Amino acid sequence: MDPLLTAPRPEALLGSALLERIAEELTTHGFSIQADALPHALGQELLADLHQLQPGELRAAGIGRGHQHLLDQRIRGDQIHWIGPERAAGRRWLTWVEALRLAINRRLLLGIESFQSHYSHYPVGQFYSRHLDAFVGKSNRILSLVTYLNPNWQADHGGELVIFRGADDDQGIVVEPRMGTTVLFLSEEFPHEVRITHRDRYAIAGWFDRRGRGPLD
Repeated sequence: MDPLLTAPRPEALLGSALLERIAEELTTHGFSIQADALPHALGQELLADLHQLQPGELRAAGIGRGHQHLLDQRIRGDQIHWIGPERAAGRRWLTWVEALRLAINRRLLLGIESFQSHYSHYPVGQFYSRHLDAFVGKSNRILSLVTYLNPNWQADHGGELVIFRGADDDQGIVVEPRMGTTVLFLSEEFPHEVRITHRDRYAIAGWFDRRGRGPLD
């Protein structure tokens, strides 16, 4: 995290009750799903910022890294734009996430050092097949985060996130991508997928990293 993006006391920005719920659920279950965790005004600002991106700034997302990186819409059909501090909405988002990082480290001692995130747009008919955000023992990614930017989302719009409790789980935990809902889960432990969306679906996906654990995949 950029040291210039200094966050206020985490409890003041996110609230002690929310932080305690997140810490308890991550400890007990390895994931946490919090409705309305993202402040409404910040969610609206981020959605407006996403809509202001110029043609070409949202690019087709790939799978794999380095020489193994490829585009395959049979697996993944979203478009992404990496978020930095250059724009006001990005700075406020990173300040909010920095407060969350500090609080998680303080409570769970995960040693998280950095964070990266991107906007994600799934056009109608797109999805992301079941996958892991990190290969066990071979990634810096410790904790995955998704927060949703979809006002007035209805059940028949689809686009749900499904988090699976291991390789043998074929039911999963289903999360509707409603505005403000924020999901965190251990990156190496929970396969997940995005179901086909029947409406343009907007989110931010991000990862808290711990350096020095091995090369990124």
